[in-house]
Amino acid sequence: MGQRKGSEYWRETLCRYLVLAAGLWVLALGVAVSTKADLGVSPISCLPYVLSKACPWTMGELTAAMHMVFILVQLALLRRKTPWNVLLQIPIAFVFGYFTDLTLELVAPIPVSSYARAMALCLISCLLIAIGVYLEFKANVAVLAGEGMSMAFVKTFGWEFGSVKIGFDCSLVVVSCLSCLFVLGEWTGVREGTFIAAVLVGMAVRMIDRIFPSLAGAWSFHPSRRESRPKPHEIYRADAPPVFSIDREYGSGGHAVGKLIAEKMGIEFYDTELVELTAERSGLTPEYIRKNGQQLASRFLYELYAQNYAYSADELPPADAVYLAQSKVIRELAATRSCVIVGQCANYILKGRPHLCSVYLHAAAEKRRKRVIENYGVPEKRALEEMNRMDLRRRRHCRYFTGHHLGDPHYYDIVLDTSEMAPEDAADLIIDLARKGSGTAGRQSREASACPA
Repeated sequence: MGQRKGSEYWRETLCRYLVLAAGLWVLALGVAVSTKADLGVSPISCLPYVLSKACPWTMGELTAAMHMVFILVQLALLRRKTPWNVLLQIPIAFVFGYFTDLTLELVAPIPVSSYARAMALCLISCLLIAIGVYLEFKANVAVLAGEGMSMAFVKTFGWEFGSVKIGFDCSLVVVSCLSCLFVLGEWTGVREGTFIAAVLVGMAVRMIDRIFPSLAGAWSFHPSRRESRPKPHEIYRADAPPVFSIDREYGSGGHAVGKLIAEKMGIEFYDTELVELTAERSGLTPEYIRKNGQQLASRFLYELYAQNYAYSADELPPADAVYLAQSKVIRELAATRSCVIVGQCANYILKGRPHLCSVYLHAAAEKRRKRVIENYGVPEKRALEEMNRMDLRRRRHCRYFTGHHLGDPHYYDIVLDTSEMAPEDAADLIIDLARKGSGTAGRQSREASACPA
């Protein structure tokens, strides 16, 4: 048995290093193709490329030298807390440098006769670099020194990885530009292709991880980022206590109705309370959770920022980290007690749970506007703007994490128009429908929505 375990360990170790080597080769090939396009190389490679034009060293040799500097920075920052696999970055740096020079020779004969062909090569290089990064990530051996240095700053100063990665890339680009002006005397290496790579590579890595989760699970040694998100289909006891999840339009009375349901049924109520509870159980601060929970002001801008996390195996984008932590708390609460949970995509997170009553509340715009002014203290001139802002953020949050549209009646047992209903009447109606069973509640909810009491 011991010999079999030992052979399996060495077989897996060999596979890891083969995957890593393949990733480094494809990554180097992507860098070489980008130099052939001559529209600018990726931020991490632009400095060695520029300096290779001004000194007798090759781009691969300068890349290895730059990575050695990054390793020294890591050692200085982490000191006694330096993990052992940082030392693996040393041979990786030299292997990657060697592959860079080798692939540069390989792509040298490729003709580039037009801007269109150059742009095609630029896009191909982004895809190759993304595949290389993905393979490196899946090998789960060690990261390149650039990403390792970014992680060292995160661990030392507690900064967000995405912000550090952006600052790191921008610094390399700035230094490369200065080198072009004062060392080389001509402009090269930093062009539109640099910014295209900065945006597209991370997005491509995340897309690959989403498209091929089954393939990744079959041979990789690191879980897919998609697997880190909680799965909605959890196994619960058949006699699980009743739970109410309430989604709502801003100003439709979701908080008040949910609290009344909890009081009338003698069960616990969670709305803003989830922030403190999640902070206690996850280690995230309440301020971090408030800042990044349901705050997707723009899905595109968030994707643009989140793509930087494709280069880290240990960090999640802020909104993803908050959603994951809150989802875990919601599932733990629902597994042990009867409660009312407002928002946070609880109906999706608890999908398949017995005795879950999922509710969506909406109301006429003017009615909501009046409630927002009277109950939330929002100035009359800003009420409509605040309503639209909050609703948009909730819709984006729901769509991003669940793939569903907030308020789609197919995902709720009860959809209720509260325009002409007092919160207490709405609470009584929801409790009554829930007691009659989710199927009946779903059918009767449409009648309640069309004919408000």
